[in-house]
Amino acid sequence: MMITSCNRPDHNADETEDAHEAEHQDIVMLSTEQAEVAGITLGKLERKQLSGTIKVNGVLDVPPQQLISISTPMGGFIRNTSLLQGSKVKKGEVIATIENLEFIQLQQDYLEAKSQFELTQADYERQLALAKENVNSQKTIQQSKTAYITWQARYKGLREKLKTLNFDMAGVEAGNFTNAIRLYSPIHGYVTEVNVNIGKFVSPADVLFEIVDTEHLHAELIIFEKDVAKVKIGQNVRFTLANESEEREATVYLIGREISPDRTIRIHCHIKTEDTEMLPGMYLSALVETGGALVPALPNEAIIDYQGSKFIFVSVAEHTEEEARPGENETTEDPHHAFQMVGITPGISELGYTEVSLPDSLVDADVVVKGAYALLSSMRNTEEGGHHHH
Repeated sequence: MMITSCNRPDHNADETEDAHEAEHQDIVMLSTEQAEVAGITLGKLERKQLSGTIKVNGVLDVPPQQLISISTPMGGFIRNTSLLQGSKVKKGEVIATIENLEFIQLQQDYLEAKSQFELTQADYERQLALAKENVNSQKTIQQSKTAYITWQARYKGLREKLKTLNFDMAGVEAGNFTNAIRLYSPIHGYVTEVNVNIGKFVSPADVLFEIVDTEHLHAELIIFEKDVAKVKIGQNVRFTLANESEEREATVYLIGREISPDRTIRIHCHIKTEDTEMLPGMYLSALVETGGALVPALPNEAIIDYQGSKFIFVSVAEHTEEEARPGENETTEDPHHAFQMVGITPGISELGYTEVSLPDSLVDADVVVKGAYALLSSMRNTEEGGHHHH
């Protein structure tokens, strides 16, 4: 079988020779007959669904609106709390009782304001009635109105304050005072932080507890920019928490738009089943099943191993002197075919196909899908045997 090397010095102008050699050192030339004997078949890069997985790290997190900090509206001593880190709480459940003797004073002030408001209201209404008969002076009406408005404001203000402190208003109005207020959980969730102990004095500035609605716990994955194209909303994610081997599942819900300085993107995943063991801030490692992604792929036999790297052969237009000087040396019966060896980085491999990323210039190229090894051996023979090899 005759192989013609493309580094043929014959007919070439001297000044183009070096460039020509450098440019075509990975090129093999075959005649049509040789190509047939070698079983060379050309094909194109195809788009295939190759299920693959991307290995990533991440952390459990909650949206800000699902993390509630509990503090007391007024200072006091913690009388009791049953909360521990990790406790489950229901919405409306009592989570702590806070004691302060000032609460008694507040309730007394409220009752006084209520009765004064009722008295001044009645007096003002009486003065208005008398005014119709011109019995009283304008000054008396004005004084009565001022007293009524003052006590009305005080009464309403104290009533709101007691409501905010969760007092039982019917009980207070019946004279049943209490020196303690209750704090209730505003959401269903889990306690992630407890900063108090019984007997501790707490003020409104202190965060006593943090409660997280873990129904909205999500996995925040950190994915490298190069892999983002493979990630699609709805894909399955399998993950394990840092300290366990049990595998859990999530789905890709949101893909971040911001690329961080280390060229990563955050992916927000919804966790399929709620779990008491999971708390925000836990680290996890995950596999994103990118199976649904269509990727450019070639049959495995198109890819050759050579000196530890992977290559393919691409059919290239022949830039030789036959084309340069039409009519001279042209052999229509036996045209030559040129194939260039191109280094590639393979991706996922499955069912006889391997994912291949090619530069844009080669996306539509004719790739040797059969006979690539025959071309490789031709090329090596050519290199060993100089310019012409029989």
